[in-house]
Amino acid sequence: MKGSLLQRWFGRGWLSAGYAFLYMPIVVLVVFSFNSSRQDMVWSGFSTRWYAELLNDTEIVNGFVLSLKIAVLTACSSVILGTFAAFVLDRYRRFAGRTLFAGMASAPLVMPEVIIGLSLLLMLVSVQKVFGFPERGMLTMWIGHTLLGMAYATVVVQSRLREMNRSLEEAAMDLGCRPHQVFFLVTLPNITQALASAWLLTFTLSLDDVVLSAFLSGPGSSTMPIVIFSRARLGLDPRVNAVATLTILVVSMGVIASSLYMARAERRRRQQISAAHKNDAE
Repeated sequence: MKGSLLQRWFGRGWLSAGYAFLYMPIVVLVVFSFNSSRQDMVWSGFSTRWYAELLNDTEIVNGFVLSLKIAVLTACSSVILGTFAAFVLDRYRRFAGRTLFAGMASAPLVMPEVIIGLSLLLMLVSVQKVFGFPERGMLTMWIGHTLLGMAYATVVVQSRLREMNRSLEEAAMDLGCRPHQVFFLVTLPNITQALASAWLLTFTLSLDDVVLSAFLSGPGSSTMPIVIFSRARLGLDPRVNAVATLTILVVSMGVIASSLYMARAERRRRQQISAAHKNDAE
């Protein structure tokens, strides 16, 4: 009895220490974003002056707006492309070039971002020399982030497609639905939770990406992570703590809202399944 109790408390202690190691830096950052002193780790009183000054910092505000635009576009395009790629890989087991396609779809997951950014930069520079388009900026960063996000979205959606009951699609086709109708009316409603998870994941990856953005950004198109990174090299700026706190708040609200939505959707789906079983039994 004592041994099991000791193991339980030992496990809880290690778990608490792990969570503290992961989240204490974030808590410290949030606390010191309300520090009235410019010097970090020297608490001199509670103040919101850095949040007020943040509104007048056009570089950070413009970087945040640009990062938000790119993240939303990246999440949408990554989910669309990743869903199609996952559907092809899961539903069509044999076709010419499937192995190559699967390898290319998952290559960004294991390839260093420095290599991806450098290769994209060389390609886009070559394309620009020939066609005069595109200029480095928001479009090129969106392309690079979509390349990376699509690989993550493919993995998330493909794992859900593997767990999905194929008999639902077969029943829809037996009732006369065409393949595209089965995809939009049966498959997509059953993988909405995976789509939401993939969207949030790719949104977060794009919002805090530094490496790809550094390679693909142009003059006057610095994202928020690039601005923060450039300022951190010159010394910590309290306004950076403020913008990081706001970012944490926005992401946390998005994660909570998504979790509530997915839990409600899963509960509704189970109720519908149980109701269908009841009808079949009657």
